[in-house]
Amino acid sequence: MSFQQGLSGLSAAADQLDVIGNNVANSNTVGFKRAEAQFADVYATSLSGSGGSQVGIGTQLAAVVQQFSQGKITATENPLDVAINGNGFFRLSNNGSISYSRNGQFQMDSFGYIITSTGRRLTGYTANATGALDTSAPAELQISTADRAPQTTSSVNALLNLDSRQSALPSAGFNLSDPNTFHHSTSVSIFDSLGNPHVFSTYYMKTGAGSWDVFGAVDGTQVGAGPVGTLNFGTDGFIDTATTALPFSLSATVTTGATSPFTFDLGFSGTTQFGSGFSVNALDQDGFASGRLTGFNIAPDGVIQGRYTNGRSAVLGQVVIANFSNPQGLEALGDNGFAESATSGTPLVGEPGTGTLGVLQSSAVEDSNVDLTSELVAMITAQRVYQANAQTIKTQDQVLQTLVNLR
Repeated sequence: MSFQQGLSGLSAAADQLDVIGNNVANSNTVGFKRAEAQFADVYATSLSGSGGSQVGIGTQLAAVVQQFSQGKITATENPLDVAINGNGFFRLSNNGSISYSRNGQFQMDSFGYIITSTGRRLTGYTANATGALDTSAPAELQISTADRAPQTTSSVNALLNLDSRQSALPSAGFNLSDPNTFHHSTSVSIFDSLGNPHVFSTYYMKTGAGSWDVFGAVDGTQVGAGPVGTLNFGTDGFIDTATTALPFSLSATVTTGATSPFTFDLGFSGTTQFGSGFSVNALDQDGFASGRLTGFNIAPDGVIQGRYTNGRSAVLGQVVIANFSNPQGLEALGDNGFAESATSGTPLVGEPGTGTLGVLQSSAVEDSNVDLTSELVAMITAQRVYQANAQTIKTQDQVLQTLVNLR
């Protein structure tokens, strides 16, 4: 008599219960992917080749396969928590050893690296000081908390409407302290090479039909002895570019220790002279003060955008994700990690949202894809299978006892 079938069935049912128990135990583990036990029947080799009359000798555990279906995405309050919606894995580095995970619970260490709870560093494309990404190869992402360098103002552009109904004034009579000697004025903050702000004021005086002298002042001190330039308008109300040389070049002395003289251009692209009131429609300049990092967010395409106290933003890096032709071939490492194997194929690394790769969602995590209801039903089934296999062993024992008792 053979007890092998029943014993293999007991072993298989126990293995299935182990897999189900592991799924249930990790039902609250972020990024966990449930596993499924797969079985195969077992036959003894037949030397005579009469396979039609063979009786199987039991079952065996063929494989424990991870099921990489999408888990539910839950919002969190940590901007470094990131969920993958779709295919792909985070690419992690541990002293150069690469692993992959769906767990996007990240934090920043004292060196600015984005790490997991076990210290593995998130990888992606790094950015230089100007925000340009180095896409040649993924590297460990490090967020710089250093102050961002200021940018000197090199150009100012004023989009205005000057009132054509104004009466002309004598250009020689301009006095920036006397509002009766000019028609209109406006001001904007500009920045020197050290990021110090300065108030740049412009004054507009109509000197003739369609002709306006422009005066400038930095921090209340007039730039030059006369107008910095003259705007000539055509009969259509637009600047006559043939007789107006734009932009105007200005040079001012600063005493902040920054580069002096402080030079910049003044443009008037789009400025008009219509028969309506003076209006400032836009007043732009390209400089800014130094800034300190106040926070950052991760976009769906993985770009890390930093926010600074000077109101500017900058690209700090980009998270990349990897996919495999056969994710079920990955080797489980524990700590929600997987390693590349011969059966998984080589990793296909790229920007989120490209090709077959999913997109990222910041301030969110992907929950385990374990369905507790299904697991509990499977547990009941595995228990019944275990009992049934135990019953076959008991029956075999009774038959054997009968044979032994034959007289």
